[in-house]
Amino acid sequence: MTLRLGDLLTLTADGQPVDPPSNASAEPARIGCTLPHVLATVTAGDPVWFNDGKIGARVEKASADALILRITQVAHASGRAKLASDKGINFPDNALPVRAPTEDDIETLAFAAKHADIVQMSFANSAEDVIELIDHLERLDATHLGVVLKIETRAGFENLPKMLLTGMRLPRFGVMIARGDLAVETGFERLAEIQEEILCLCEAAHVPVIWATQVLESLAKKGAPARSEITDAAMSVRAECVMLNKGPYILKAVTTLNDVLRRMREHRAKKRDLLRSLQVAGRQNATGALS
Repeated sequence: MTLRLGDLLTLTADGQPVDPPSNASAEPARIGCTLPHVLATVTAGDPVWFNDGKIGARVEKASADALILRITQVAHASGRAKLASDKGINFPDNALPVRAPTEDDIETLAFAAKHADIVQMSFANSAEDVIELIDHLERLDATHLGVVLKIETRAGFENLPKMLLTGMRLPRFGVMIARGDLAVETGFERLAEIQEEILCLCEAAHVPVIWATQVLESLAKKGAPARSEITDAAMSVRAECVMLNKGPYILKAVTTLNDVLRRMREHRAKKRDLLRSLQVAGRQNATGALS
């Protein structure tokens, strides 16, 4: 389905996939929400984002059964963008009644306890969420599992100190900065500041961090990185782990990331500059490239 600036879109609570209009004069296109009970918490005027912030909208009419949205932003110069099924939906101004772990998570945890080394909890929003996860791990005699909390909402960021203190009861515990959802939830212009605060809090707590979302994405998918991606990858040296998304050039992306981080480790350790002697300027190898 193609959406344009100013278009109307109906978000329904029936969980049905994208349903484009049959012609230009038909009713607005419809798309279902797989967590229908969250619609009751949304009111007119609230922002809604789709597909990692690529499409933005405002709620014009709200009910527990459906939201009527007006498209206000698309991430394309043409003023139109495609929206497919199974794309993420964010309600950044709403405290959604969604708990982690979910019922599906609890069922999956029994399998993970027998076969996995690490479990990751999405949308961790409060210390109570972490306590519930720990209770289930103890019930399954699985406290040996590593646990990673994905910080991807405003509530998760605001409650991070309490979640860290709770999670540190576990022998293997870490945090992922899920920068895609976090940027949409808190505002793209604030992401840099927020990830700095998360890094500082986790370093103070001696909790390892995974730096995630779109690291060297152009390189992994297209074979050539954007300049800003290289700088972003270099800054990820402040985390203990970096996550790459899949793509046909993933091996090249892994090699490039390793090269960038190997060099940057001599300049920085976590939040501390090492102030090593400058060695790049004027040094070239046999091919004329800087070594």
